[in-house]
Amino acid sequence: MNKKIYDSFDVASKLIKNSTSLSDQIEQAAVIIVECIKKNNKILLFGNGGSAADAQHIAAELVGRFSMERKAFPAIALTADSSVITSLANDFSYDIIFSRQCESLVSPNDVVIGISTSGNSSNVENGLLTARKNGAKTIGLLGNNGGKIKKAVDLSIIVNSSSTPRIQEVHRIIYHIICDLVENLLKKN
Repeated sequence: MNKKIYDSFDVASKLIKNSTSLSDQIEQAAVIIVECIKKNNKILLFGNGGSAADAQHIAAELVGRFSMERKAFPAIALTADSSVITSLANDFSYDIIFSRQCESLVSPNDVVIGISTSGNSSNVENGLLTARKNGAKTIGLLGNNGGKIKKAVDLSIIVNSSSTPRIQEVHRIIYHIICDLVENLLKKN
């Protein structure tokens, strides 16, 4: 059990060791989201498995509140509508469940965040590519070395680890920091 705790601390400590570039990327993500909100656009999020739950978690933090009372920010988790997801997977392919939703929902200047611990989830990559085609800013919250998705996004935030649970733990730290920055940046304006 202690090894698991140390492994978790080790991956999280890389946030501090790589703090310059990662801090810049996290701040850049927050600024992109703030600009989107200021323009009355929306944030759309998606991922698979635990990353799907993380997408819903981020949307809840933005629509509800993270740490301060404020107006709701427009965020939608594309992982939450089981009827849409299952019909698209059944009628077309699981690889298009996010791209098809992005095709119908994404407008220019929206922000689309794809989460993939492998960096190689085809359905996440396809959704991000469709979002970019529709004029959205795209952010990848990724693991490993960023995989093929790092080239499909405007901004990639990569947790350099091959352990899915450790990547997910650090993703939560990162998106909580982003939510905090977004609230504080919008409070100043």
